[in-house]
Amino acid sequence: MADDILELKGISLSFGGLKVLSDVSFTVPEGKITAIVGPNGAGKTSLFNAISGFYKPQAGEIFFKGENIGHLHPPKRAKLGLARSFQNIALFRGMTVLDNIKLGAHSHLKTGLLAALFYIGKAQREEMALREEVETKIIDFLEIDHIRNMSVASLAYGLQKRVELARALAIGPQVLLLDEPVAGMNREEKEDMARFILDLNQEWGMTVLMVEHDMGMVMDISDKVVVLNFGQLIAQGTAEDVKNDPEVIKAYLGSGNVSDMRRRLGVEAAGSE
Repeated sequence: MADDILELKGISLSFGGLKVLSDVSFTVPEGKITAIVGPNGAGKTSLFNAISGFYKPQAGEIFFKGENIGHLHPPKRAKLGLARSFQNIALFRGMTVLDNIKLGAHSHLKTGLLAALFYIGKAQREEMALREEVETKIIDFLEIDHIRNMSVASLAYGLQKRVELARALAIGPQVLLLDEPVAGMNREEKEDMARFILDLNQEWGMTVLMVEHDMGMVMDISDKVVVLNFGQLIAQGTAEDVKNDPEVIKAYLGSGNVSDMRRRLGVEAAGSE
């Protein structure tokens, strides 16, 4: 059994009179891939924003490696080892791919302001070490060496999503938070991204927590699935457990049509090929 690296206890979040999350509790096992799913408006991205520190819940606690991080701002959480991508790409479009990626690691640099301004001594050594780490590990891993000096604005959407993943990896995360990593991608791009996520987990040993609508991908690569509906947790467990849960079927379809639900989850796809 894997230890839990992240734990949410009783998270509740409201905006005015609108209750977005209600008493949500679950754990994220270390070294595994956990997916948060649910119909549109279920509260998935709001939950992600609470975990990464962009929203402050009215109730509940968030623990990272046993430490309560509810009081920490997003940069502090990133420095601890929580890195995220965004549903809508949040890159600096006027900068190159390499410069965007390097920004992810700047929170770990220890150089003083004066040395950094003049780019001397330790500042230069740190920058060179950072560039080598990015170029020899992250860029090669994500197969984007051919675009590293290109402006982000000139790239196709799928490559921009890959660059955003690279920037999150440059933070050196222990938990990688991915908000809809394959949204808007074509089939080939989705397959590539799924492969990268699996390799990060299996080869790098990275814990992944993702929000995703592509249920086929979720069921294929996730070790644990957490299901939200109208801000409440209605199911959690393995993909096999979740796809047969009556509450999950009802949340997605209303009708309780198991065959339709299974088709949406990609369960029958393997048998039809």
